[in-house]
Amino acid sequence: MTYQGVLTKMQTEIGNPIQYYLVFEDSFLNVNQLLDKEIEINFAGFQCLNCHKKKKIFRQGFCYDCFYSSPAVGDWIMRPELSTAHLGIADRDLEYEQKAQLQPHVVYLALSSEIKVGVTRKTQVPTRWIDQGATQAIAIVEVPNRYLAGITEVALKDHYADKTNWRKMLQCTAEGCDLILEKSKVESLIPAEVKDYFYSQKNDVYELNYPVLSYPAKVASLNLDKTPTFQGKLVGIKGQYLIFENGTVFNIRGSEGYVVNINV
Repeated sequence: MTYQGVLTKMQTEIGNPIQYYLVFEDSFLNVNQLLDKEIEINFAGFQCLNCHKKKKIFRQGFCYDCFYSSPAVGDWIMRPELSTAHLGIADRDLEYEQKAQLQPHVVYLALSSEIKVGVTRKTQVPTRWIDQGATQAIAIVEVPNRYLAGITEVALKDHYADKTNWRKMLQCTAEGCDLILEKSKVESLIPAEVKDYFYSQKNDVYELNYPVLSYPAKVASLNLDKTPTFQGKLVGIKGQYLIFENGTVFNIRGSEGYVVNINV
């Protein structure tokens, strides 16, 4: 059977294990059902997620023009401390930015390749942690806007990583840790503006279990620009990656905006 459509990040459903779905315009695919099966991926073109034109993807599923004009990919996305909507100052589109930035955000510690600090909208818990391939996560603070979350993350970057090493995450080599103990260490490190928002009494640790039959000893990333046709046996799904038996991994989110045919 063939599925065709524009790649967007896999939708997820919390479970044991987590359920993954590829959603296309006219169909969807439960990727868990493909484990231990041969699948073929064929590159068929591009479609910008913003303007929907068949233009080459520049970054994050957007063509060059949309990447530098759409408010959905402003600098404050990757650097929350640059948020200015709480001041009534626009970056690209104040109305859009107010909706996105002026809502509850969570700063967290997560174990993926190592302990890392990160920021997410409260509505994206635990989706954000799943997308990063975290096996454990704990919230540190919940603040009313993205700016406060951003300055908290900046304050903790000197003590924790803020990016996931995707190779280590996919090889599942991270050592175990006590996230409750780590959380107790950060209260003295966060900015004064957010100390009242610290989760002093809340120590819920999320445990996340991924559908992986085997982890690769070495990983090689599939690039559809260089390898437009790929076939292999799927042995795992973690973060936003498909893991194949030969150690090839395919970053679905990193290929957003690519049009593919998937034969299963």
